[in-house]
Amino acid sequence: MNNAEYADYAILAIGGSAGSLDVICNVLEALVAPTELAVVLCLHTGSRDVGDLCDVLSLHCALPVAEALDGETLAPNRVHVAGGGYHLLVERAGTFALCAGERIQYVRPSIDVLFESMAEAYRRRLAGVLLSGANADGAVGLHAIHRLGGLTIVQNPDTAAAREMPESALKLFTPDRQSSPSELVDAALDISRLARCIECRR
Repeated sequence: MNNAEYADYAILAIGGSAGSLDVICNVLEALVAPTELAVVLCLHTGSRDVGDLCDVLSLHCALPVAEALDGETLAPNRVHVAGGGYHLLVERAGTFALCAGERIQYVRPSIDVLFESMAEAYRRRLAGVLLSGANADGAVGLHAIHRLGGLTIVQNPDTAAAREMPESALKLFTPDRQSSPSELVDAALDISRLARCIECRR
């Protein structure tokens, strides 16, 4: 896939768990600012308060980083972080919704729930990335992105601190890319450089 093909994507969704934080920080450092790219991040932290996580991510990112709030509009040039204790969904109108539903793969927020809702809302404009993690959350959601025409990237399990999450995706389907951390950084840089305006692509 060459750089020009990344121009089709205006929203970047990233999911990860154990062992993914360092990769996420490196990816965020690569994002150019300002950009028309919107970033949504779901990371298993085990905490209801993601304020400290947002502070840490802000140190590695030129874009504003904040917890995604119920009813808030997904906006470009911003990193939206799923809070703890609720599932985060993106509705077709481009707004966030919080749901206190059953835990999925023993976690809430669930990467699957977020990815599936974003796949329905953004289809071919969505790029989904699944990183290191110690459970299978995210595989089904990433597959939904793939089925609805979005770009799918899975961290190479050989480079992951916890292999189960990326391996679960690879067992389910063949993603567009299976990438090392450095390749993930390069992809994020290209997507953020080439992202088009969300509103003009609706």
